[in-house]
Amino acid sequence: MSNAEAQAPSDHTAPGKADSAQAHNPEADRLRALLEPSVLANRLYLEDVTINVAGSHRVLHVVVDLPQEETGGVSLDVIADISKVLSDVLDTDPGADTRPYDLEVSSPGVGRPLTEPRHWHRAKGRIASVKVIQGENITGRIQSVDDGGVTLVPEIAVKKGMKPKQGDPVKLPFDRIRTGKVEIEFSHLSEDGLEPEHNGPSEEA
Repeated sequence: MSNAEAQAPSDHTAPGKADSAQAHNPEADRLRALLEPSVLANRLYLEDVTINVAGSHRVLHVVVDLPQEETGGVSLDVIADISKVLSDVLDTDPGADTRPYDLEVSSPGVGRPLTEPRHWHRAKGRIASVKVIQGENITGRIQSVDDGGVTLVPEIAVKKGMKPKQGDPVKLPFDRIRTGKVEIEFSHLSEDGLEPEHNGPSEEA
């Protein structure tokens, strides 16, 4: 009934941002409730569930991430394993209709928007560009995250070819952050097993 496909990390906007209709799709909400226990049982976090319909065909896209206390990215092997688990759950879904579907499972891309506290926790140690409400925008390394906000060490621009200087740590409450996004660093891409040109190839499970 289903075709499962594991994908490399991709840059998906967080739920409720770019596609609010999907965020309030009752069927997507039902499937999220169905799949979440299996995702959690495999020590992952269910980031998003969306459904794209073309005629009688459906594409179910599931985005999973590591828990906020862990660093690094979700490997392709882990994506492939959870794809098989979720495919089995969907094949025994008592509420499913008869339309065929493709299951696509991926993890968030390196440059995804930081829209929730858990995203900031996962990005600790990274360089992030932050647009601030009523203040100067900041680009700096995420030093710490707590319930109230984020502490960044600003990167001060210098002449080309010179190592950036670091300013004094700045604490930004979450309610003063308009947007935040991780800046891609080649050293971190290597640590995460990703290529600079892209986020890696797709691979069928």
